[in-house]
Amino acid sequence: MADIVLINPVFDESYWGLERALPFFGKRANVPPASLPLLAALTPGEHCVTLIDESVEKIDFERLARADIVGLTGMSVQRFRMREILERLKQLDRFTVVGGPWVTVKEDYFGDLADVIFVGEAEETWPRFLGDWQAGRHASRYEQSAKSDMTAVPTPRFDLLKMQHYMFGSTQFSRGCPFQCEFCDIIVTFGRRPRLKTSAQVIGELEALRAAKMEIVFVVDDNLIGNKQAIKVLLRDLVAWQNANGFPLMFFTEASLDLADDDELLQLMAEANFVSVFIGIESPNEASLRETKKFQNVRKGGTMLEKVCRIQDAGLEVWCGMIVGFDHDDATIFAAQRDFVQRSRIPHAMIGMLHAIPKTPLYDRLAAEGRLDSNDQSVYGTNVIPQQLTRDELTAGYVELMRDVYSTDAYFERLDELYLKAHFRYAVPRAGYWRRHPWQGLKAQAMNALRFAAVYWRLMRMIPEPALRSIYRRRILGMLKSRHDPSVWFTYVVKCAMHYHHHQMANRMARHEAPVVSTF
Repeated sequence: MADIVLINPVFDESYWGLERALPFFGKRANVPPASLPLLAALTPGEHCVTLIDESVEKIDFERLARADIVGLTGMSVQRFRMREILERLKQLDRFTVVGGPWVTVKEDYFGDLADVIFVGEAEETWPRFLGDWQAGRHASRYEQSAKSDMTAVPTPRFDLLKMQHYMFGSTQFSRGCPFQCEFCDIIVTFGRRPRLKTSAQVIGELEALRAAKMEIVFVVDDNLIGNKQAIKVLLRDLVAWQNANGFPLMFFTEASLDLADDDELLQLMAEANFVSVFIGIESPNEASLRETKKFQNVRKGGTMLEKVCRIQDAGLEVWCGMIVGFDHDDATIFAAQRDFVQRSRIPHAMIGMLHAIPKTPLYDRLAAEGRLDSNDQSVYGTNVIPQQLTRDELTAGYVELMRDVYSTDAYFERLDELYLKAHFRYAVPRAGYWRRHPWQGLKAQAMNALRFAAVYWRLMRMIPEPALRSIYRRRILGMLKSRHDPSVWFTYVVKCAMHYHHHQMANRMARHEAPVVSTF
């Protein structure tokens, strides 16, 4: 039997991390790491597994000193903290294994700090390694010969995480994306053929999340609709489960823009209680989209703006990813990005500078052209050397764009255009269920009202800037006069908390109080 400790290192402050918003909700992290509870479920029962998410709890190195195997996972933004932990473990002479997105694309990054690395998926290689380790003949590198069979993936061990400290739950329906975006490492890791779990698997995971008292769940698929026909089958079963259980969960996820072209799919997602979707818009510059092979965004059927509106009209709030620094981008791109975000009424735009991830087609192309910065901690915030902009122009334009997009006037103009003027409605099927079951609806809306009041009180108590508190009070009062739905009240106050995070992050970079961090 092995004593195994698996670690997810803490993130530096990031767009997705919501670090400055979490205290308003009494939480320590936004979502649990997907890999740790899954690896625990894949571990044979004779072993003892402990999970540590450093975003939630500090690492006890005295505990690690007693472990037989210490495993780390992490994305590119976690690589510096991963190295620090591995160096400490080296001093403790611990046996260490490393897997996850970063080591998959940069296998030699940690050198001899790791005894074993795992490249790509690990549903087969993790149990195989444990058997090899017990037999005293483990390899130093493991990689599966084939992609994982998603219909055989077990329910993650959420019970081994401190779920009460997370704002949202997380689950995965599928892996893989059919598209070929030049900058994306998803197709490198998961391939271009989407693979799905069965409805029974998904519902089993959702029941486990309900048992952990989660109410909002991030479906972490990089493109939920990569296989449209297959996901429709799963969504129909999810709709039936929601109706049978009183709509206990709300979902948000990621999907490609061609979602707008499929009315049936939009309807099924809304009926399954999906309330928002993150879409990679990337750029209003069509030449840049074609350059990066983002062809799904330039197909017929309307402009990107019209497609975003179509998705919003179906009851799904759109979040988006935007990128500056493509070869076809010049100094006009920053104003064009700003204009698109405003006109689209997208409150949350994850804007980043183009970054080349190892093993992607973009990385290979720019390496051949001599346009990659080898400095692992570049002051420019990206390793890409742009073509039509200087590096200073790209960095300065990005920081200013972030500050403009998350200025209070610009942000609340977008938010109010969508929620107040357009009277955006989400979770309509759930509202219908509440009308048919008024007692359950009354309890749910009373809870929403209480949550609204609690978060509002924390905003007014914990935000140190009087000007921001005043703006939030005024905007919330305007919302209360316009919308008489406690679900919207709570959503709106959440938006204020999230704005605070993005606003602070952008302004600290602009004032040179924090390093330039690309959200890409």
